[in-house]
Amino acid sequence: MAMVPAEGGPATGPTVLRMLLGAQLRRLRESSGVTREGAGWEIRASESKISRMELGRVGFKERDVADLLTLYGVTEPQEREALLKLARDANSPGWWHRYGDVLPSWFQAYLGLEAAASLIRTYEVQFVPGLLQTPAYARAVVLLGHGRATPAEIDRRVGLRMQRQRLLRRENPPQLWAVVDEAALRRPIGGPEVMRDQVTALIEATKAPNVRLQIMPFAAGGHAAAGGAFTILRFGEADLPDVVYIEQLTTALYLDKRDDLENYAMAMERLCEEAEPPQRTPEILGRILDDPYAR
Repeated sequence: MAMVPAEGGPATGPTVLRMLLGAQLRRLRESSGVTREGAGWEIRASESKISRMELGRVGFKERDVADLLTLYGVTEPQEREALLKLARDANSPGWWHRYGDVLPSWFQAYLGLEAAASLIRTYEVQFVPGLLQTPAYARAVVLLGHGRATPAEIDRRVGLRMQRQRLLRRENPPQLWAVVDEAALRRPIGGPEVMRDQVTALIEATKAPNVRLQIMPFAAGGHAAAGGAFTILRFGEADLPDVVYIEQLTTALYLDKRDDLENYAMAMERLCEEAEPPQRTPEILGRILDDPYAR
């Protein structure tokens, strides 16, 4: 059975704790020969509820976890208490909870995964990745989608994005590997001054040891990810599969099936091969700064 992650480690956010607990409950159920239907009957829930619990997509009631542990034959007090504590910790709200007034529920799940990831690989077509945006650029992007929002709401949305970026500067930060289409860097979001500052900030970001940035040039023509932007999240815990995140206008897709993961992983590998190498990124960004729109 997998060990519960140590407190204070990078994988102690509520989202990943739910995933870890769900994975452990699934293994216990399977090793004891109990079906999902049987487990659901034990806690007065449906088979689909057990499935969602085992995928870490719902919160856990401590009583339900205790009943399932009994059903699965887990009687050793220390083991039971470790798993029950994990259930309690998994129900703690993340830092983003206080932004609930401007945060759709489908994006809250992503923030939990992002905060727990050890490697974030992303391909962006239209915008600079959110983790690398300047405040002014982020404000311009927010205004594109929320033009009727009040100034206070705009400030909240920008503040949320800036808060997200703190994970790149924390102790034991994740690795960020981003491939950005040249179009995103030449589209004057917010105007010339905002873009000039944003491109300058990207040059500075390439100096960070945990950031790798590649540019997909116009000259590449068609490429492996013609379908659009996506992100692949990898976690430090061996029990957790990678997750592919694809954001849409009013919702998002979270893919964790093996075939999907393999297809997107291959697409990302081809993107990295077709894009300009990371060591050329500062030079390319410098040329973009010299373009007329950036003066």
